[in-house]
Amino acid sequence: MRENIKFQIIPNNLFILRSQIHPIHPIKMSLTVDVNVTPLVRFVKKNGMKFYPTMIWVVSRVINSHEEFKYGWDADGNLIRWDLISPSYAHFHPEDGNFTKLVTPYGKDLAEFHTRFLEDREKYRDLRAVVEDQPANHFDVSCLPWVRYRHFDVHVFDQGDFLAPVVTWGKYEAEGDKLVMPLTMNIHHAVADGFHLSRFFADVQELIDHLTGGSPAD
Repeated sequence: MRENIKFQIIPNNLFILRSQIHPIHPIKMSLTVDVNVTPLVRFVKKNGMKFYPTMIWVVSRVINSHEEFKYGWDADGNLIRWDLISPSYAHFHPEDGNFTKLVTPYGKDLAEFHTRFLEDREKYRDLRAVVEDQPANHFDVSCLPWVRYRHFDVHVFDQGDFLAPVVTWGKYEAEGDKLVMPLTMNIHHAVADGFHLSRFFADVQELIDHLTGGSPAD
């Protein structure tokens, strides 16, 4: 049975859009920043974890820390803000080059999320499609581990009503004594601007930097 998903309806007259932009206009922001993932790579190796679900948890934790990343619409077309938003991610099958798209519910405990991710991946290992009945309170996340790109852009915002973040990262490579990885966020300009994107990247780096020992720092 699906858990009760909580949200708050936002009255239109209380929703101040960035630069007076109405959400029907597909104006988005896209920013790519190199992040130092050296502490994250060390952390997952030390704790027997996998990089992909751990990085998904990192960005999920940051996204859930800020209200501007949790806007959406209910079934009646009301603007809402979710209490919690989970990652909808692509799982790649190298044996045939196809993907499975699924959601693992976000939780603050990294170890529990990591376990659920592995369980979900195993459950849908034979599926090559989008898992049915995904929860509406999700944001999009994926990675391109084959290339260290300079910029990445997607066009899910063209109809003007997709308000959740789209997060992507690429291949990490050695740069001096660091492992550096491109991280991208695309988001509708109606809910966020340059300040919010910049804070997202700063918070991701800070969280990665504090991954020490057997668990992330609070």
